[in-house]
Amino acid sequence: MRAIVTGGAGFIGSHVVDALIARGDEVAVVDDLSTGRRANLEGALAAGAVLHEADVRDAAAMRALVGGHAPEVVFHLAAQIDVRRSIEDPALDAAINVTGTINVLEAARAAGVRRFVNTSTGGAIYGEADALPADEDTATRPLAPYGQSKHAAEGYCHLYARLHGLSTVCLRYGNVYGPRQDPLGEAGVIAIFCGRLLDGGTATIYGDGAQTRDYVHVDDVVAANLAAAASEARGSFNIGHGTETSVLELVETLRAAGDGRPLAVEHAAARAGEVQRSCIDPSRARAELGWQPRIGLRDGLRSTLASL
Repeated sequence: MRAIVTGGAGFIGSHVVDALIARGDEVAVVDDLSTGRRANLEGALAAGAVLHEADVRDAAAMRALVGGHAPEVVFHLAAQIDVRRSIEDPALDAAINVTGTINVLEAARAAGVRRFVNTSTGGAIYGEADALPADEDTATRPLAPYGQSKHAAEGYCHLYARLHGLSTVCLRYGNVYGPRQDPLGEAGVIAIFCGRLLDGGTATIYGDGAQTRDYVHVDDVVAANLAAAASEARGSFNIGHGTETSVLELVETLRAAGDGRPLAVEHAAARAGEVQRSCIDPSRARAELGWQPRIGLRDGLRSTLASL
């Protein structure tokens, strides 16, 4: 299969690239390397992947790249992912996450792409849900421009399915963690805490630590992308465990995964725009994509620590 992975030099995207290369696919990566790293693709490039340094905000470049490679599937992971940055500069966030997605969708439509797999977010879209775990019918009430831009991008994916017949699917991730994670965005807390555990530093907890997230390992997210690409199912799908873990519980689980290494913590003021409780129901993905998470939090933390 021929595939293009936007944001393919990033944390999640590079793992998707590795999985595609491992099964023998022909892969082109599109990344402006603003947050992605060439080092994440070292093995993939050696195995035949191609990297194009380009910005998804450049519509002409997207048309040329997608048209030139004529992929069967586009995995769209390029994004602005920092919640705090989205609050500071919502126009930049929208330019990358909304306009950038439109540019890639339009390029995919023009090139006759068979399947478009879009990366979205679970917790940031639902905001403070009335009931947890939130399913895909839960009202969308983002608390930050990041969640709003991702919701808008989903809307354009669904529009292109209705208007142009482009087969699109949106994956609403929980808080993804694992090897290569960049400490940006909400899920970056695991990357930061792992670093503090290994170097003997102090982990900062914003707020009281009771806030919860639904943590999902990057390998499970990669499996969801491959399942979505192979499926004809359309719409939005939650990709998580359906389990709440508080920051305080995360610290204790990390200490256990670290074989008794000490991890000191300190508290700071809560940050604006962050959801207090987040947990997403993956039942639809299990029923329609045949996907379910395989890696529990403690095992996932152990593998993440080992990679460091």
